[in-house]
Amino acid sequence: MPTTSVCPKSNPTRRRIVDDIDRAIINVDIVVDDDYCSSIPPTMITTTKLDHQFHQTKRVTPPISSSSSRRCCFHGSRRRLVTLALLCLLLLTTFLRTPIMIMGGVSVRRKALEHQHLIQLQEEQSIEEEVDDDHEDDDSGDNYDGDGKDENASSDIIWTKKNEDRQYQKCIKRPRNRYRTVDSPTDGYLTVEANGGLNQMRMGICDMVAIAKLMNATLVLPFLDHDSFWTDPSEFKDIFDWKKFIDVLKDDIEVVEDLPPKLTSIKHYKRAPISWSKGTFYKVTMNKNLRKKKVVHFTHTDSRLANNGLPPSIQNLRCRANYEALKYTDEIEELGKKLIQRLRRSKQHYIGLHLRYEKDMLAFTGCNHNLNSTESTELNNMRYETDHWKEKDIDGEIKRLQGGCPMVPREAALFLKAMGYPSDTNIYIVAGDIYGGEKNLKDLKTEFPNVHTHSSLTTETEMNDFRMYQNRLAAVDYIVALESDVFMYTYDGNMAKAVQGHRKFEGFRLTINPNRFNFVRLIDRLDKGDINWEEFSTEVRKDHPYQRLGGAYARSPGLSPRYEENFYANPFPDCFCNLTDSSSVQTL
Repeated sequence: MPTTSVCPKSNPTRRRIVDDIDRAIINVDIVVDDDYCSSIPPTMITTTKLDHQFHQTKRVTPPISSSSSRRCCFHGSRRRLVTLALLCLLLLTTFLRTPIMIMGGVSVRRKALEHQHLIQLQEEQSIEEEVDDDHEDDDSGDNYDGDGKDENASSDIIWTKKNEDRQYQKCIKRPRNRYRTVDSPTDGYLTVEANGGLNQMRMGICDMVAIAKLMNATLVLPFLDHDSFWTDPSEFKDIFDWKKFIDVLKDDIEVVEDLPPKLTSIKHYKRAPISWSKGTFYKVTMNKNLRKKKVVHFTHTDSRLANNGLPPSIQNLRCRANYEALKYTDEIEELGKKLIQRLRRSKQHYIGLHLRYEKDMLAFTGCNHNLNSTESTELNNMRYETDHWKEKDIDGEIKRLQGGCPMVPREAALFLKAMGYPSDTNIYIVAGDIYGGEKNLKDLKTEFPNVHTHSSLTTETEMNDFRMYQNRLAAVDYIVALESDVFMYTYDGNMAKAVQGHRKFEGFRLTINPNRFNFVRLIDRLDKGDINWEEFSTEVRKDHPYQRLGGAYARSPGLSPRYEENFYANPFPDCFCNLTDSSSVQTL
């Protein structure tokens, strides 16, 4: 029966494949029956190989000199099986575009398969790198408008920013020569009263860790402020994982729960440290008092250590304390994670909006834009009645034009809209109660209906454990803000400082710092009709380059510590390594 050809029409490439088959058949057939062929005279085998070369060129059946050589080199059924297998393999590798050369023997085929696997891995790696370099927003179709257009496509900074900062990596490992030995004696004990709201206390506690190191002191777990605006009775152990705090810092300083009983009754050296003090103040002056009195008690912790001019090991320790040692309790962490899951349930992305439109902040700043006369009077009275607020007579409108006021909800809404965020975006308000409640939130919700708070996302049972503890709720807000796709703060408060710095540390996450000075002028021009919406939104985007979106830039000393950038708002470059500079990469 004639054999039906399964080969397509000849072309140079396919002819070369067929020739490769013939050469492979010769080599394969010769080694198939090697033991038997060893009994055939060498001349006979040589003749057979020459005959096959003739067959390869002329495409005719070669002459067969004897039945023995036929069995050795053209074992019929075996040849057909090998030929069919080789054809299938070649067709498969052709479709895979993998150059596998079929050269008789199992070892060669194994090498070819390994080569194919290597190429596949290289292709996958190339795809991953391309995805990393061109990280697109995968919104699962949420922003598809039905006309083949993505309403977010007009802006490349909506959910992600460019990778200018990929060369920098958080870098706070303890050098070998900086490990504290367990039996290292200290010169006494340091007790502290953290003052202010949660985030002010958090930053102050981290400073006290560094100060304890400078003073060679054993740090007692800090006392928290119960007398501030929120009057939260929570203690350190109610908010922070105190065991983790002690354990993470054990190679830096000694931390204990309480003073030894024998030292509780003695007279302690008590004072408020000088604000923004240099390291020598603690290392020399305060250490002398510590060695003399054995217990030093600081009544304040806010901004008591300089932002700049400290040894690198101390700056690294501040970051270790803040980003590794200070973790919230399991209950707080779990509720924070639940809120994040609920925010992402319907939408992949959400914005953490630190809308600092709270009663105490408006009273403190004297900002009364968008308020009625009754509200303005109430806030003025509160400011005059608060003794430790030094500035009393404030012109709110002038302060607004100086960029010194928190954005009102309407301003925040128009800012986000101008930056290109779609109206169905989930917005989580990272703040306490908004002054004026729903009345003042109306403008924000008109533009962005999906506005949420910790109250709206929790059940009654979940809120019962937190309702009376504003610092614990602030800790939940901190977690949600830290993990948000975009964090925007409308005023430079302590929450804004703490969260933006932490987001820089975790990889320079997209964080918007609005240029309030320019923005209030733009929105006033829009309201007057001097510019249209397109001109307004274009100018807003121009005003917010890379540095205002959470990018890396070096914190630099100012003319006065009071007005320079806070260390915890920007721990760069102290707590980072430049991966392209081998001299800056830490080694253990």
